[in-house]
Amino acid sequence: MNGRFEGKVALVTGSSRGIGRALTLMLAREGAHAVVNYRNNVDLANDVVLEVEELGRRAVAIQADLESVQGVDALFDGAKAAFGKIDFFVSNAAASAFKKIENLNANNLDRSFDLNVRAFVLGAKRAVDLMTDGGRIVALSSYGSIRAYPTYANLGSNKAAIEAWARYMAVEFASRGINVNVVNGGLIDTESCAYFYDRVAGMAPIDSVLSKIPKRRMGTPYEVAAVIAFLLATESEYITGQTICVDGGLSVIAPPFYADTTPPLSPA
Repeated sequence: MNGRFEGKVALVTGSSRGIGRALTLMLAREGAHAVVNYRNNVDLANDVVLEVEELGRRAVAIQADLESVQGVDALFDGAKAAFGKIDFFVSNAAASAFKKIENLNANNLDRSFDLNVRAFVLGAKRAVDLMTDGGRIVALSSYGSIRAYPTYANLGSNKAAIEAWARYMAVEFASRGINVNVVNGGLIDTESCAYFYDRVAGMAPIDSVLSKIPKRRMGTPYEVAAVIAFLLATESEYITGQTICVDGGLSVIAPPFYADTTPPLSPA
């Protein structure tokens, strides 16, 4: 499959680490140039740029705080100045306040919405204008969009909104040759997941969750990136408006869990 993204320009938000970094490098290996977005850590962003350039592709690092409208504009203005167009927009950057609903305040709600939902919608609007010959838009979601668990209401509701927006975008942008899809991730081995399970006071141990997942392990950033790459490729031309779960079966299980059963019901 080498070269399937030859000459394409990919803008991936939050691409200095985690899934965004894995995806950016995966696309570069197959021919894509990169717009590397970061919020704070310029060193990590420059490391990704260097790795892309070592693969023979062009890359530019653009600092932009997507929590603000000005940040979104700065990111896409920079991409336009560097490449004149983009072919892929992947909305990956995310953050939120992890609290019970009764402890959330207006600032928590506003900041989470601005970064997760508003930045995706405004980014998609800007991306469409730069997709001069069709393109692909993919947003990252999580299983908190369809399942309720402690302290995730703020971000989970935002992720559900992203999935709804993607369906509407898929319909409106189809005539421009642009597909819009969502990848819904489960427990993926990233800093964000580690933060959630290690630093949110009172959170259940991650091992208690992993034991119940059918695949019995965390996913990797590479596994999520590979699904996104498929949605960016020509092979997925007839897929739009969809949400694909990459979660090892987490979203299909329900109590009583197989992990809690005993013989003869317990899984092998």
